[in-house]
Amino acid sequence: MQQYKKHYKKNSSGKSLSEEPKPEFVRVKLPRGREVIGLIEQRLGGNKMMVICSDKKNRNCRVPGRLKRALWLRPNDFVIVEPWEFDDEKGDVLFKYSPAAIQWLRDHEHLKNIEEA
Repeated sequence: MQQYKKHYKKNSSGKSLSEEPKPEFVRVKLPRGREVIGLIEQRLGGNKMMVICSDKKNRNCRVPGRLKRALWLRPNDFVIVEPWEFDDEKGDVLFKYSPAAIQWLRDHEHLKNIEEA
């Protein structure tokens, strides 16, 4: 005897209409220790960029070699920056936030300092 699969109606994008709504819980990585949240202001070429940080400083940041191909960064992306120990005007970009994580950060007022600047 053949078993039949359930068929669901699909919308124009090919997704099933009977899918459950997305959960509201989003797991978001927050800065630890010396790390700060930043907004990419301008790409400077190569792997360098100007970032406005949540501690109200502009930093010349770079993407470390191990993340160079993994992170595709553009202006107006939110990132986590780790300032250098010996030069506070420079730092490394460690992580890029997704749009859902950015919305969560806005809702919980973690981006308040950056968006005011």
